[in-house]
Amino acid sequence: MARRRILSVLFLLLTAVAFAGFVALGVWQVKRLAWKEDLIARVDARVHAQAVAAPPQPDWPSVSEDSHEYLHVSVSGQYRPEAVALVSAATQAGQGYWVMAPLQRADGSWVYVNQGFVPQEKRGAAQSGEYTPTEPVTVTGLLRLSHPGGGVFRDNVPAENRWYSRDVQAMAERQGLSPVAPYFVDVQATVSELPVGGLTVIQFRNNHLVYAITWFALAFGMLLAAWLVLRDSRRTR
Repeated sequence: MARRRILSVLFLLLTAVAFAGFVALGVWQVKRLAWKEDLIARVDARVHAQAVAAPPQPDWPSVSEDSHEYLHVSVSGQYRPEAVALVSAATQAGQGYWVMAPLQRADGSWVYVNQGFVPQEKRGAAQSGEYTPTEPVTVTGLLRLSHPGGGVFRDNVPAENRWYSRDVQAMAERQGLSPVAPYFVDVQATVSELPVGGLTVIQFRNNHLVYAITWFALAFGMLLAAWLVLRDSRRTR
């Protein structure tokens, strides 16, 4: 009898610890939910706001995901068509490439512009700069932070000019361009057929409510288990 009582006490202690842990995780997910909803609201406001000038070089250190990602910006300058980089892409329009073209601003700094999507059969034309204007331009679109390293399964190979992510620092280094902004601009939809702009996917996973409910349900399960043990213990006595 004493052994059974000791086991019951130990089980109740474990359920108490588990209950506290599950409640803490549930509360954390509720806080994450509030943060994610606020982020989504802020991004939506940025996307639909009037375009502002893309951050100049002195402001680059302050550019961050929280404050700048998906900001509606405009940038003026002149492309360097021979330095275009093509990044493998899978879009609603099919398999192909993003056309990443470096744009030099009046202060001499560089900003990469994602001119849009071209299908695989247009690779040669895009690589040769056929779709990249040589005259000064003003580009409007969404600011995106550089994506270093590569894709999920494949790494970028700068030496071979093969790209699986939009790593603007590596692209600029390969072409000897400096200084380069830590972001690029996804152009908005244009009237030209190619490249196809305006394909930026703005999507945030928001499963925090489901996670919170799961943790709170587990906490309730611990309370139920403790109640059953206590009831059984009283009956035994």
